[in-house]
Amino acid sequence: MIGLSTASVYPESTAHAFGYAATLGYDAVEVMVGIDALSQQMTAIKQLAEHHGVGVCAVHAPCLLITQRVWGTDPWGKLERSAEMAQEVGADVVVVHPPFRWQKEYAREFVQGIEGLEQSTGVAFAVENMYPWRASSKRSVEAYLPGRDPSQERYANATIDLSHAAVAQEDPIAMADRLGERLRHIHLTDGTGSAKDEHLVPGRGNQPVAELLQHLACGDFAGHVVVEINTRKASTPAQRSADLAESLDFAREHLGLTRVDRG
Repeated sequence: MIGLSTASVYPESTAHAFGYAATLGYDAVEVMVGIDALSQQMTAIKQLAEHHGVGVCAVHAPCLLITQRVWGTDPWGKLERSAEMAQEVGADVVVVHPPFRWQKEYAREFVQGIEGLEQSTGVAFAVENMYPWRASSKRSVEAYLPGRDPSQERYANATIDLSHAAVAQEDPIAMADRLGERLRHIHLTDGTGSAKDEHLVPGRGNQPVAELLQHLACGDFAGHVVVEINTRKASTPAQRSADLAESLDFAREHLGLTRVDRG
């Protein structure tokens, strides 16, 4: 399954993301719960999915700095609401970032708490790889607890984000191998290895994106591959659509899937 993250169409809305996904032939949508009020409304998301005939494969919990007050300030409350949305719209995955370093109490209970949420909700919480905050090649801060690499913890489910791996200068294929069957979700994007979380169209950076997809296609990976790119510099909707279409074609090609003729 190849999905489209609603974050990929920003600054356009969640509703626009469903439109792009349907028009371009994506299989599903990942809803990034954010400052767009529509992304926070379960009924609205369900209606968008039904209207466009595109299902929701995942919900991304509001765990960015910019979404600190979305669905309250209690981090566990945010995850519970995310699971509730996933259940309501038919998604089987909640993507979540590890706690920030200053969220010490939350971090202390995080691994065990994620396990408990999975057992109580039946939803997979796929913990995402993150990266050190780097001011330069010589200065960096580890900003996440218990750590930024989910393969080093006992999570049952994990997400690999190729842009995050680029910033961390981690080999995503090696991380995938460490995770094995615990790898549930991919954020398909690219990066150059700079200190910036670039979220480039796959193939426009220098990461082994094609190789990772081919590696997954040759194995037993049965999770979601979700395009999560930055299209903020697109000057028109047509340019944004072209970037989203290129990303979808890249995924299909390297996963060995049939390409759809859009006419």
